[in-house]
Amino acid sequence: MKKLLITLCLLCISSHIFASNREGRFVQKDNLFPRVKIITSVGEIVVELDRSRAPITVNNFLTYVVNGDYKNSVFHRIEKDQYSELDEFFVIQGGGYDKDYDGLFQRKPIFNESGNGLKNDMYTVAMAYQDNEPHTATRQFFFNMKDNDHLNPGKGWGFAVFGNVMEGYEILDKITESETGFNEKIGYNFVPKKPVMIFNVEILEATPL
Repeated sequence: MKKLLITLCLLCISSHIFASNREGRFVQKDNLFPRVKIITSVGEIVVELDRSRAPITVNNFLTYVVNGDYKNSVFHRIEKDQYSELDEFFVIQGGGYDKDYDGLFQRKPIFNESGNGLKNDMYTVAMAYQDNEPHTATRQFFFNMKDNDHLNPGKGWGFAVFGNVMEGYEILDKITESETGFNEKIGYNFVPKKPVMIFNVEILEATPL
């Protein structure tokens, strides 16, 4: 009986890996904390991803990276915290539009890993989802520009944090200086009047297990 259970488990694992490879998804084999460099029109940002806490989210993000899907996308949302008396910024969000603010190709939505213990603290990176539907995240991500406790899970789902900024804090701060306004094409406020480009995202050397 034990032998049968072990065989079945191995078959399940093998079929899962095969399905992932067949769909062209990124499978991170031997590193829990890969690092990426986000090359923008303002400068470079290095982010360490936490695959130990957010494996689905990190593999999804890296799938877009290795397929070059973030090339020549933009940050389309640079928003201040409207409720703060300190004139703080809220988030910088991007990865979903090109420089003309046309939407980019999306893969299947992923499961929301917001219950992983990682918090939406300043200079963390998290996945954006759509219309209060927690399991709709695809390619858009955002940088928390302050401690956003209300984005953490409480009575409901939060936003899944999957990495931390290691270098380039000053680049994010500089991005917040961009002039923004309403963009009719995407129907959204806080859109840079001059596109802030994401030229590419590259995988760097990762910390081994």
